[in-house]
Amino acid sequence: MSNANMAQHSAEQPLSQLTLNKWFSYQKGVFAPLNTIPSRERGLFSIAFAGDFSMAHINSMIEFFAIHQQNVTAMCQYQPDLGLSPALCFYIENAERAINPLELQTFANTLACQLVQVTSPPDLQKPGLLVMDMDSTAITIECIDEIARLANVYDEVANVTAQAMAGKLDFSESLHQRVAKLEGIEKSLIDELKSALPLMPGIKALCQILKHHDWYLAIASGGFVPFAERVQELINLDEVHANVLEFKDDKLTGKVLGGIVDAEQKAVILESLQQKLGLEKTQTVAIGDGANDLKMMAQAGLGVAVHGKPKVVEQAQAAICQGSLLQLLYMLAVPLNPSQG
Repeated sequence: MSNANMAQHSAEQPLSQLTLNKWFSYQKGVFAPLNTIPSRERGLFSIAFAGDFSMAHINSMIEFFAIHQQNVTAMCQYQPDLGLSPALCFYIENAERAINPLELQTFANTLACQLVQVTSPPDLQKPGLLVMDMDSTAITIECIDEIARLANVYDEVANVTAQAMAGKLDFSESLHQRVAKLEGIEKSLIDELKSALPLMPGIKALCQILKHHDWYLAIASGGFVPFAERVQELINLDEVHANVLEFKDDKLTGKVLGGIVDAEQKAVILESLQQKLGLEKTQTVAIGDGANDLKMMAQAGLGVAVHGKPKVVEQAQAAICQGSLLQLLYMLAVPLNPSQG
């Protein structure tokens, strides 16, 4: 067989020679087991997931990193949960900076996978904190938009919501504008909507696994308390923070009571929970989809945009651009502990 044919044959082979959770060096098509495990505290971890990987994919990714002056020193294949396909992790010991997440996304699309780069990844095996947005994150809808449908003012409200999520309008101002349009909605309709909240795929399984590992789970939402409390019941959250709608005679008055859970308040909630739980920052994770989640993400050890707008993807440390939220486990369960072998 010619060298060209051998290379093509190798590129088409599954990565069966990569023992799960074991680290290898890789040079010119050859894997060699490593006796050492990369340090969680240093270096850059590039995680490729949600793809059908081959040697050709590995070569493409290593070349892509090299173009950005990132030299891969170790790699492994791992599968955090049976509900997820195996992922690849490339360890870059000396990297000046991560690649822009939007550029990672564009490149990953050419390989039909997703790709993120994280530093100091959280350790699933230790207690941690996950603070999540609610609307379009823990659930698939924007509750305020759905209430607006009931009031026949959907287009007006959705337009303001879109501007706020894209960072073009102050969130608190936009919230007051939108809620004012909901005056007169019957409480019974709110209850009906609350009873049928559609969870984001993978969020329940993710929370079950995190709870099993003693993680503390919270919502910090610019949405509303009735819906947040329902989500809390559905996925066993420890606490929720959201805005309070005013009712009078079992109808919405069009007003919000108390302080607004905006971008600044979300970051405050995460920091206060971290301190209350006595956690290192590296064990804190925030996920969200909108511009008002960015400060919370920046406050966390790991901030992940989920199905986020381009501005949010670009400013988050990592992004899940499609598929189940269970995929967050790829970033929490990189095999860096001897016990994971």
